Amino acid sequence: MPIIINVDVMLAKRKMRSIELAERIGITTTNLSILKTGKAKAVRFSTLEAICEVLQCQPGDIMEFVKDEK
Repeated sequence: MPIIINVDVMLAKRKMRSIELAERIGITTTNLSILKTGKAKAVRFSTLEAICEVLQCQPGDIMEFVKDEK
């Protein structure tokens, strides 16, 4: 998949656990795990906004595009 999710990197930089982030943005830890592993088919802008607000980052800090070389 060409979109890489770097939520774990930002969590480590902020010294925050996944469960705390999930609670603060109002989603389940299961849904956060699906997002972190790149298995999510979509993400709502409201969820992305909440993640960025809590982690004090920009969308580009937690998502990146890597071209598939097939």
